[in-house]
Amino acid sequence: MNNPNIRILIVDDQSLIRTGIQTLLKRKPDMEIVGQASNGVEALRQIEQLDPDVVLMDIRMPVMDGVEATRRLTARGTRPAIIILTTFQDDEYVFNALAAGARGYLLKDLDHKALADAIRTVAAGKALLQPDITPQVLREFSRLAGTRDRPRSEYADQLALLTERELDILRMLALGKTNQEISEHMIISPGTVKNHISSILAKLNVRDRTQAALLAQRAGLHE
Repeated sequence: MNNPNIRILIVDDQSLIRTGIQTLLKRKPDMEIVGQASNGVEALRQIEQLDPDVVLMDIRMPVMDGVEATRRLTARGTRPAIIILTTFQDDEYVFNALAAGARGYLLKDLDHKALADAIRTVAAGKALLQPDITPQVLREFSRLAGTRDRPRSEYADQLALLTERELDILRMLALGKTNQEISEHMIISPGTVKNHISSILAKLNVRDRTQAALLAQRAGLHE
């Protein structure tokens, strides 16, 4: 019988942090810590050997940092979902890691319940950003990408695939709005919002809501 647990690899250069995370997550009946790594090189090697479902990835590490490790994993097309665990002071590293293919971005001071929920979310194939920092992350992505200097016409064909309601929802995604906030603003159910977002992702051929929001920002829909 297949093991139903979510297999997790913890990557951080501080042993105390790795041990603390492992201690917290070992209490979750649906999770299994399969290994630890202290840098990106070790992480790449252990991912091949251990086949985790989720990797909790620090950013600043010796030998190989989390950004480069994430980039290499994405280039390989390997299975594990990567969650970046960092502090908000690591802005540019985090944005680069998300662009490289990380599925989530969380602050290290979150509680164990929120961390466990995040792991379950990305293990199910979804992506997430910690809600209270989503607007800052998207604004900084916009700045780093130089969206105000980019021509907008290159996105016209993609955006033409969307309905007016889908465009409205995409604009709110670009502003970092949650499904609940979109639901309340548009006076539609959260389930309807979720269905519209699924349609938007399919039409734009993007992986998740973060990538959709970035496209919307580059197209100038957030202005």
